[in-house]
Formats: sequence, C-alpha cells, structure tokens
Amino acid sequence: MKVATAAYPLDVLTSWAQYEDKINAWITEAAGQGADLAVFPEYGAMELATLAGLDVVGDLEASLFAVSERLPDVDALHQQLAQNHRVHILAASGPAATETRPVNRARLFAPNGQVGAQDKQIMTRFERDAWGVVGGGPLQVFETALGKIGVLICYDVEFPLLGRALAECDVILVPSCTEALSGYWRVRIGAMARALENQCVTVMASLVGAAPWSEAVDISTGAGGVFGPPDTGFPESGVLAEGILNAPGWTYAEVDLAAIAHVRADGIVLGRSHWPEQIGRDGPAPIVHMR
Repeated sequence: MKVATAAYPLDVLTSWAQYEDKINAWITEAAGQGADLAVFPEYGAMELATLAGLDVVGDLEASLFAVSERLPDVDALHQQLAQNHRVHILAASGPAATETRPVNRARLFAPNGQVGAQDKQIMTRFERDAWGVVGGGPLQVFETALGKIGVLICYDVEFPLLGRALAECDVILVPSCTEALSGYWRVRIGAMARALENQCVTVMASLVGAAPWSEAVDISTGAGGVFGPPDTGFPESGVLAEGILNAPGWTYAEVDLAAIAHVRADGIVLGRSHWPEQIGRDGPAPIVHMR
C-alpha cells in the first residue's frame, strides 16, 4: 500500500466551509498520488476552535469543548471523503468530551464506512497539569483491508509496553504535536524504536508552524516520516521516507506487507519473537554493591 503522512499547518478559520475545503483539498491531493492511507497529526483539530472566535480559542478550557462540539461534523466529513476517494484516513486528533474530562481522540475512517476511535493513553505534563486532558479508552488493533493498524498518539509512542500491546499490528500510526525540535526527535526516536521492536512499519504525522492564538498549539515543529526495522527488505537506516522539517505537505512511502511478514519470520534478528527473553522482564534488575 501507499501511505501519505502529513506535516499539517493550522489556520484561523472564518467558516465551516473553509475547513471543508481545506480537508477536501488535502485528501484529494493524497488520493491523487495513489495513497491508500492518509495520516493527519495530533491536535490538528484545534483549528476548529477558531470558528467560535479568538476569545474562545485563546481560553484553554473553552477551546477543549469548542473543538469537541465540532467533532461529529468533522467525522461525517472524513467518513464521506474516505468513501468518495476509496482511502483510509486517520483524522487529526482533538479533544473529545466525556462524562469526566476531555480525552485526546483520533479516529480512523475506512472506505467501507467503518469508523474506529483511539484515545491517547498517557498525558504529557502540559496536558495533565495545565489543560486537564485525561487518558481515554484502551489500545485497540484495527483489522482493515490494508492490514492490522494501531495508533499511538505522540507521547504514547515513547513507551515500549504500549508499543508491545500493538505487536500484532502491521502498521502503527503516530500522530504527533511537538513544540521543540527535541520533542520531535523524542517522538521520532520512539516511532523508530517501536518499528524495530515490533518489526513493523510506523507512520509519523506532525503538526507544523505557528498558531499564536492558542497556548496549546502555539508553535509546532515536525515532519512526516515512515519507518521500518533496519533489516531484511527495508532500508539500512530504517527510514522509508522523511519529510522536510516544518515544510507543510504530504510525505509518501510504499509499504509492503509481505516484507513485514518476511522480516518477522526470517529477519537477520527476530526481536519481536525474542521479546519474552528480556532479562528483568518481571521487575528491575538487582543492585550489585561494589563499593
């Protein structure tokens, strides 16, 4: 399959029609390049808060619910585009209200009309301390016409046990939003590590550019990237494709599911199969005193 992963900039929207036109243009471009799967980044939905006015989007609490109220319409749009273009779409994540506090939710749309949702598991310091966003429902494996797909939203990909929970996935999607270059590299290194451990492909999408109207996403640094294990059938670097840092647009890569199956069965190393053999898997290693 061909994947398209976004370096996506936020806009101040003056109308819902402007948002429809923007998303339609992005999906039309990806589909026109033959993409079977299009991946948008974390918190790309925050631009929807601008439809409620800059006073709302500038308020951290109010912006959460302004976006959440728009998600049903956003989902209907993406569902229609997925069907029209015969492409799978991971929509940009955004805050979704629950009975307690909002969660950070991404939604996966299939061309057959099916929709899956994945919530972020572990909150960053800003999300938990300043914004009050909480972890949501458990990790899931989505069985699709493109193979088994999982989603680790940004910070989640930095935790190997979350990645291991998705060990059956052929592809793990990593929508991200990182302010600093160091944050981008933390997520990218995490995505590459999960591809190595699970002998799978990871697809990283990034929010890029300035949005001074929102404290939550005021500056974002990143690029699209597609990574695999540096092993049989994959590039020696593990990098299938990488975009230009902070340059908006799609990054494309061909992903061969047969290559994933082959490296898992007969790679130079078999890390996915050998995972249970790790020393200290039942707890921390003992301290040996040598003073």
